[in-house]
Amino acid sequence: MPIRKVTGFTTFALQKKTDRMQSVSLHDKEFVLYLEEDKIQKAIEKMAKTLEKEYAGKDVVFVGVLNGCFRLIADLMKYIEFEAEVNFIKLSSYRGTESTGKISDLMSLNTDLRNKHVIVLEDIVDTGHTLDYLRDVLKEKELASLKVASLLFKPDAFMGRHKPDYVAFEIPNLFVVGYGLDYDGLGRNLNDIYQIKS
Repeated sequence: MPIRKVTGFTTFALQKKTDRMQSVSLHDKEFVLYLEEDKIQKAIEKMAKTLEKEYAGKDVVFVGVLNGCFRLIADLMKYIEFEAEVNFIKLSSYRGTESTGKISDLMSLNTDLRNKHVIVLEDIVDTGHTLDYLRDVLKEKELASLKVASLLFKPDAFMGRHKPDYVAFEIPNLFVVGYGLDYDGLGRNLNDIYQIKS
């Protein structure tokens, strides 16, 4: 790979990747391409336009659920034109490829949400247990309103009380990685989304 020096900094001239990876291996599992990056970006832009119509001029706080939402929230904010705060909460219910059904609150919110219109951003809603837990926590904060936007939603796996209000993609009950989603810590950096190979 050629190296070019510019004003004391070393930069790498990267070749543009034209061939998308059709499969990836993470730990002991193989995953195959499921959703391509351009489709993901178009869906996020569409979601942003919907939110723009409903929330422009309101006092809005986006609450991203870490770790998986970091790609979604970064890309969504590129299309949001109204003023809004961004905050994060860290919850966990997965071990390996399975949801444990038990929610761990690893990092709590550190902002006052009273009288704010809160939009929770999730990478994926499957069983819905994490979403129900978070709604129960947030409803005590005297919000003006509460809605949930999720990149992915698995209707066949859902057992919760509250479905997400905005969904980019409904998918079957598959284990997926990429675009923020991981398998035991790996795969979040992938630009496309991959499903586990059966």
